[in-house]
Amino acid sequence: MINSELPLAAYGVLEGFRAPESVNPAVEQLRTIGYAVIDSGYTQSEIVDIGDRFARTSDAYISEHGRSALASINEVDTIRAILTQSDEIFLQIAMNAALKNVVDELILGKYILNQQNGITNPPRKQYSQSAWHRDLPYQHFVSSRPLALNALYCVDDFTIDNGGTFVLPASHKMEQFPSEGYIRRNAVQIAAKAGSYIVLDCMLFYCGGYNNTLSPRRAINHLFTVPYIKQQINLPMAMSGRVLTVEQKAFLGFDYQIPPSVGGYLSGRAIKNF
Repeated sequence: MINSELPLAAYGVLEGFRAPESVNPAVEQLRTIGYAVIDSGYTQSEIVDIGDRFARTSDAYISEHGRSALASINEVDTIRAILTQSDEIFLQIAMNAALKNVVDELILGKYILNQQNGITNPPRKQYSQSAWHRDLPYQHFVSSRPLALNALYCVDDFTIDNGGTFVLPASHKMEQFPSEGYIRRNAVQIAAKAGSYIVLDCMLFYCGGYNNTLSPRRAINHLFTVPYIKQQINLPMAMSGRVLTVEQKAFLGFDYQIPPSVGGYLSGRAIKNF
């Protein structure tokens, strides 16, 4: 009789990851292969509502900045710093509890929201995110712990047909971009339901696929970094008119702005009392 059970015993192992059953399995998966899909916990009605808010915000953003002007700089499918628009839901999505639990375990110490951009993969058209990249672009190093994580909130279902995200598993452990042959043999396309987060180590190579449907596939991309990596857009300045909690201000990087002078630096040290 053939035993078809998955082997779990090991030998010759001096160290191993032994997580309690209560630990989110996404954490181990992110450490080993660099990506995982987690559930946001939003209800179906909340997921639909977020999609409607995304659509309204996209229309307002294009109206403000001009479709032709955005298209001329290849920005028509992106909403930069979407949380700085008028809808409070986007800050809530960035601070989602299920997502925070994963980021808290993977980035040691303090981290901030570096960027949050709305991304649309248009139907039957190439777009800016369809090329392989890291979310710390132009960097070729590896680290023992993540310096940054990115999380794609799926506004719509991610499928094979609509260009769901491709990843190169474990490429966050490789300094160089791999060969075309390696990509063809090892690339994986992720399917994920609307309301999910696709969480990636920021050094993992990934890209969007070709959307072969008649509908756009939308997402909200977040980048969480250690505070020493500068934000794409100065979120504390952009959000300065908002009423924010202490936790929200810390998350947005209010505590890590560049002092304007030596006096400003010393004043900040006095306030922190160290």
